[in-house]
Amino acid sequence: MSALQIAAVLAAGVAAGAINAIVGSGTLITFPVLLAFGYAPVVANVSNTVGLVPGSIAGAVGYRRELGGQARRAMPLAAASAVGAIAGAVALLILPASAFKAIVPVFIALALVLIVLQPTLSRAHPSHPPRQSEQAGPVATGAVGLSGVYGGYFGAAQGIILLSILGLSVDDDLQRINALKVVLAGLVNLVAGVVFVIAAQIAWLPAALIAAGSTAGGVLGAHGARRLPEWALRMVIVAVGLAAIVKLVA
Repeated sequence: MSALQIAAVLAAGVAAGAINAIVGSGTLITFPVLLAFGYAPVVANVSNTVGLVPGSIAGAVGYRRELGGQARRAMPLAAASAVGAIAGAVALLILPASAFKAIVPVFIALALVLIVLQPTLSRAHPSHPPRQSEQAGPVATGAVGLSGVYGGYFGAAQGIILLSILGLSVDDDLQRINALKVVLAGLVNLVAGVVFVIAAQIAWLPAALIAAGSTAGGVLGAHGARRLPEWALRMVIVAVGLAAIVKLVA
């Protein structure tokens, strides 16, 4: 890689780490950059997944205050995410990408609609469990597992999908839900990354550059997102999601 390419991948990693901490669509930045520099799609995808893991860890550390008291809620969701990530990573290695790519924009669009309507839907269902205490139900846990399959396979905008699921199933404020999202999406990247290290070809230099950049970006993104009012964070989520749809369709 040339010096310019190294700088570009590093910068893309910073941007992806920040966006993943705030919303979750960082793959839409790093993945196209690797493709532009000549890496095959599967190699670019698996290298990107491995590289984004440290950024997710940094984002979770930045959100540690909001994660307080969520261990009981997080454990079954984490287990479902891990199982889904393994299935998605294996699917990436053995199946053609065309089927998943065709429905990705539909998934993101549905997730955005749910994000926008979540306050209204929550008010319409006052039988939610007590705030900051109950686990997500079995339907939500299954949906989180399916989002893990998607995240292990490709991962673009998985965070938006997770936010929509958690926003409708967990009675808590959006910042705490976003913190949980960062952990679950990061776990999916980690588990899928382990599968890829064992079974796939990884371009280690770009993966390392993305790792370094996403770590810095994860810290910055969490720092900024925690200071946004809920309505502003919701609007950022919608804006990034719409950009993701345009990017994928184009």
